[in-house]
Amino acid sequence: MTAAQYPRLADVFPELVAEIVLLLRAEADPLAEVIDGLLYYGPCTCTPTCINLLTAPFGSAGSQMSQLQRDGEDVIWLSLDPSATGVTDIEVLDGRDLGPAARRGTATASPRAGMVPSDHT
Repeated sequence: MTAAQYPRLADVFPELVAEIVLLLRAEADPLAEVIDGLLYYGPCTCTPTCINLLTAPFGSAGSQMSQLQRDGEDVIWLSLDPSATGVTDIEVLDGRDLGPAARRGTATASPRAGMVPSDHT
């Protein structure tokens, strides 16, 4: 499956994307400018308990992370690519329910390709 067949993260999780951009802009982080263009590759399937949302093919992450806070508490972690200029996955830490598109074993609606399976191994 090509990248053009995946939906934009902002189309699947508009409220989450808006919050990430707001938190990044509050810190004047240039990553704020790339968030709206991220694709959604589905939930990570690396372990049964992983809650990450993939915004790049599985295995793309580097070793750097951006920790976003609200009221002094980490609420979202962004894993960055090796150049630290792109986001490869998102971990939402505050326990909110992101709905079926964030769960394994479900499909993500794609405006370009019908239904996109969540298999990224």
